[in-house]
Amino acid sequence: MIRLRHELRLLLRSKVSAAALVLLMVLSLVSVWAGLTATARQNAIIDRVAVAQGRDLAAVAKQYGKPDGEAGYAAYYTFHLTSDRPSSLAFAALGQRDIQPYVLRVRALGLQAQLYETETVNPELALPGPFDFAFVLIYLAPLAVIVLMHDLVSGEREAGRLRLLSALPAAPGALWLQRSALRLALVLLALLAPFWAGAVVAQAPVAGVATLCLVAVLYVAFWTGLGLVVGAWGRRSAFNAAALVGCWIVLVLLVPALGNAVLSRAVPVGRGVDLTLAQREAVHHAWDIPREAIMDPFVAKHPEWKGTPPVGGSFHWKWYYAMHEMGDDSVAGQVAAYRASLATRQAWTERLGWLSPAAGAQSLVHRIADSDLPAHLAYQDSITAFHRRLRDFYYPYLFNERFFQRADFDRLPVYAPRAPSESTPVVPLLALLVLTAAAWAGAAANACRTRG
Repeated sequence: MIRLRHELRLLLRSKVSAAALVLLMVLSLVSVWAGLTATARQNAIIDRVAVAQGRDLAAVAKQYGKPDGEAGYAAYYTFHLTSDRPSSLAFAALGQRDIQPYVLRVRALGLQAQLYETETVNPELALPGPFDFAFVLIYLAPLAVIVLMHDLVSGEREAGRLRLLSALPAAPGALWLQRSALRLALVLLALLAPFWAGAVVAQAPVAGVATLCLVAVLYVAFWTGLGLVVGAWGRRSAFNAAALVGCWIVLVLLVPALGNAVLSRAVPVGRGVDLTLAQREAVHHAWDIPREAIMDPFVAKHPEWKGTPPVGGSFHWKWYYAMHEMGDDSVAGQVAAYRASLATRQAWTERLGWLSPAAGAQSLVHRIADSDLPAHLAYQDSITAFHRRLRDFYYPYLFNERFFQRADFDRLPVYAPRAPSESTPVVPLLALLVLTAAAWAGAAANACRTRG
């Protein structure tokens, strides 16, 4: 314990090291505060939209909930609120939540034309990503490790104390491993202390907090081990710092960027708005073709409505809603291909963790925070299931030509929020474990060979 206090005093006596730790804690604190503010703002927006939705529904019910009301008008003018509230750990990693919609009002019309109509993101604004705890962990924490580790051995050599330290009666390399462990602990304390406070404020589950802390420990430990490997080469401090910064540029910036570029060419993904346009074109084309071209495939899909009154006159609501459903069916293949491409790209992005611990750690923290691409796709799946319930609710009124009255508005389906995912990607976690173990194995081997 005395030796540990002495090592701590020596470390904090360095103004650069102390400043790096303080700056890391401040940045971590600011990022946690920014994340909590962002999630609180998203919850407030959802609450505000819910209040406006209640007023809108009451107005529609007053207007169209009459004794002889038509279900077609009620279904057309009634919007139904869906929302995806941030998880209690979303403050740590906002992920897709800053660019994807988390509130969507849908009608019983064509779904694909509604799912992606808000998919308009300025790529220049989305490129940097949000400033959250994940950003500090992935991009800034390694820099703090570099500041503390680049002169671990070379600083003693340049001060003329390395031969004396090497002659101490201790196991080979034990001193450097202990000093590295101390620096690792200090970086983790500066990084995680604000996160723990934020987790308490957000009432985050213990299991999720522990898992995210494990990812942070492994990621920072990788950089600490790498720092000891480079520091034990016997070069000067300036060279060590340059080498470690080069490793940071390659592993944190270049490899993920090149990996994404390769994935973009190898696994092209279209735009959701293209599905919207394709669905709308199918619906618009339906106005120019015989009604049998719509009703025959619709009845084949829904034989329960085969014996209902025929479509007559210049316009009929049952034809109109059948037309929208057939419009969705016309792009079903494109939707499946679009989602399959996203799933494939997500899988390869997770495998990128074998080449870059930064990519692996980022995939992990976003999954733990339930704010990644699979979480957004799960939200869309919940909207799809709810939209199916809407059609099942309205169709008996439409096809049996029943009146839609005021009491029927009280029986409208209510959206049930999706259940948050509790899974952890195995591939990036295993990759991070292996890379960290390899870094510390190399650190131990190099530390044992360090000589004055």
